[in-house]
Amino acid sequence: MELRRRIALEANRLRNHNLRQLHPLRQLFWECTLRCNVHCRHCGSDCKHEARQADMPREDFFRVLDSVARKCHPNEVFIILSGGEPLMRDDLEQCGRGIMERGFPWGMVTNGLYLNEERLRSLRQAGLCSVAISLDGLEENHNWLRCHPESFKRASAAIDLLVNDGDIKFDVVTCVNQRNYDQLNDMKEFLIEKGVSDWRLFPIFPMGRAANDPLLQLPHDKFRGLLDFICHTRHEGRIHANYSCEGFLGDYEGEVRDWLFRCAAGITVGSVLIDGSIGACTSIRSDFSQGNIYQDDFMEVWENRYQPHRHREWMKRGACAKCKHWRYCEGNGLHLRTKEGDIIKCDLIADDKL
Repeated sequence: MELRRRIALEANRLRNHNLRQLHPLRQLFWECTLRCNVHCRHCGSDCKHEARQADMPREDFFRVLDSVARKCHPNEVFIILSGGEPLMRDDLEQCGRGIMERGFPWGMVTNGLYLNEERLRSLRQAGLCSVAISLDGLEENHNWLRCHPESFKRASAAIDLLVNDGDIKFDVVTCVNQRNYDQLNDMKEFLIEKGVSDWRLFPIFPMGRAANDPLLQLPHDKFRGLLDFICHTRHEGRIHANYSCEGFLGDYEGEVRDWLFRCAAGITVGSVLIDGSIGACTSIRSDFSQGNIYQDDFMEVWENRYQPHRHREWMKRGACAKCKHWRYCEGNGLHLRTKEGDIIKCDLIADDKL
């Protein structure tokens, strides 16, 4: 590893350790529904149109925000509504308005299927200021992954609405798989032509419905190809591409995203799940919950628990025990661990050239 990158990683390592000690809450996800209007092949939550768990009443989440506001400046904590599909909630505007009136900025993650001009206008009035919208290939491949014949057309129209709005910060997120891998350059041109400025790409990790579908997993040559594609796209400068926070990337660190790797789960990122569980990043599907809002005060939990997230020596086992990358990786993303703590996937192990 070249000296310049090693110095940057050492500085990043010290910063990450300091953040763990301070653990300032900066993002709070609310899994506000498990209902969804599509049936994606890769869904980690196994969401359905009629969910097994009712939507959380917005007043219950508002009590969480009141707890946060007693300890944090609301304008420093960004609230992200996720699901399921947030637009399935008829009261989404009321949810947003309650968040805004408490001083918190908020955004949402959406498939765009129900986002039309009228809905966008009403959500803007309720304080919506950012959107992550999914587009997972051109029409055939996107509809294949989302299992809905209208998904691409509506997502594309929703992207046009966001581009034309001009004030909402948004990015397009793409789950890269074996079906859409060879289409990445065509997707890039499609998004540039639409006027999209920010594009986030990531592989699909083997959890939920994706666990046993080999078409959804990238072999290692295509994983490296994805990283090389992002490097090239960033150097071109025509659209701002970022790799996700999936994990430590060795010699690709500093090349494929705007930050050096850190798993922010439980350090700057918290969540409230549909059943009230207090967690971290909503990508984590193993049970690392630290409490429940129906029994615990959220900020008491945030300040005094989250030990598995903030003290990571317990992860130094199995393949991680003697890994040369441990110093900077420290066990990879927590979403890639089973509830027993075993690692599910590591591209560094599979490809020592990273």
